[in-house]
Amino acid sequence: MIALDNQTESPINLELLEMISEQFTQKEIELIIIDSHTMQDINLEHRGKNKPTDVLSFPLEDIPHFPLGSILINSTLAKEKADELHHKIEEEITLLYIHGLLHLLGFDHEVDDGEMRDKEEEIIKHYNLSSSLIVRTGE
Repeated sequence: MIALDNQTESPINLELLEMISEQFTQKEIELIIIDSHTMQDINLEHRGKNKPTDVLSFPLEDIPHFPLGSILINSTLAKEKADELHHKIEEEITLLYIHGLLHLLGFDHEVDDGEMRDKEEEIIKHYNLSSSLIVRTGE
């Protein structure tokens, strides 16, 4: 189950995000959609980086009946990337959600040998998402 807090007017395909989540976990996930300014503040506070980023994940300790964690998505950067790659913002938010979800599940593209990127591509293909999104997984 996804607890959605959309603080923007960005459209979200919640049904698809729920399907993706249920493939990997039955735990609740908090999804917060925010603007670049808010994301920059959070990125500075939690990572010491004074710039906006597209997605942040905050896993919680694995305790029964607790949520898996929180995913924050920057709607401003999602819109820019969607425009650049010529797909819908809902699709970009879906990719960012997948990326954040994999982080909550323990994947880490900064230290693995491509397993997270491979898993992203697998999910994108499984749900017949725009092929332009696969390009994104190689960044």
